[in-house]
Amino acid sequence: MLQQTQVATVLRYFEPFIRAFPSIKDLAAASEQSVLCHWEGMGYYTRAGNLYRAARNLDADHDGRVPNDPEVFGSLPGVGRYILGAVLSQAFDRRLPIVEANSRRVLLRLLGQRSGFAATRDGAIWQAAEVLLPHRRVGDFNQALMELGALVCTPTAPQCDACPLTEFCKARRLGLQEEIPGKSPTPPEKVIQEVGVVVCKKHRILLVQRPTRGRWACMWEFPHDQIRTSESLDSAARRITRKMLALQVRLGPELLTLKHSVNQDRITLVCYEGEYRAGNFKSKFYQNGRWLYPSQLQDFPVSAPQRKLARILQGTRQRTLF
Repeated sequence: MLQQTQVATVLRYFEPFIRAFPSIKDLAAASEQSVLCHWEGMGYYTRAGNLYRAARNLDADHDGRVPNDPEVFGSLPGVGRYILGAVLSQAFDRRLPIVEANSRRVLLRLLGQRSGFAATRDGAIWQAAEVLLPHRRVGDFNQALMELGALVCTPTAPQCDACPLTEFCKARRLGLQEEIPGKSPTPPEKVIQEVGVVVCKKHRILLVQRPTRGRWACMWEFPHDQIRTSESLDSAARRITRKMLALQVRLGPELLTLKHSVNQDRITLVCYEGEYRAGNFKSKFYQNGRWLYPSQLQDFPVSAPQRKLARILQGTRQRTLF
């Protein structure tokens, strides 16, 4: 959960998740959709899928236990060098390093190196982290290094006078602690215009499931797509219903406009109402389609912007749709 997500955000999800899945066996026995529902709102949903598949692997091959073997544990879905070191150093005191944003900053300042330090992710910085490891309480050391970066060796205004590594810190000696590690170039923003259609059939709404790969994999949503060159909002909406759903739909008025961001993508989603006329759902893009009553929408995992739309459909807007 802590990969690319701050502790303050994770705290809202961790305890409910652990209550729902208190053991590896419980997690393995659940459905992937249930796991995604408990993860909903935290983003980076690939993590949830990898965690679920790893649990099923551990349940099948290791009696629901985490193996004290870097090669075996490292072969699990979603386990890279950071997860490998984080779990095995703290669970089994394995002498494995961790390099993440906070510990990376500490190490770069300690060595007096900027962000361009050779092969930062897979090379010298990991070697430096490994050299510094003690032979006992490795997990505590790794955690302390991360906490040092989070609380003392902060990105701006580092508290060098309170740092236990001050006398060894090259950046401090050179007066470069404010300049190291330096800022990485920010990728340019990308403006994306999308159109969605809430297709209504009597008292039910069409919800569709995304592919097994890519953004929001296996999550559910109201059908939508990016507007293509030379398309208008109306023509894009009609293409979605005909080409992506194989349905005949009478397009209604605009329901609402949602604005949200995913990394550097700035997305504007214009949602239309649509009345089902004919056809059977069939799609080369979406895995599945379900006709649901508004009260059922809460049982399916959807992304944060799609949940906003679902709440509107479950609320006062429902009276005008049906």
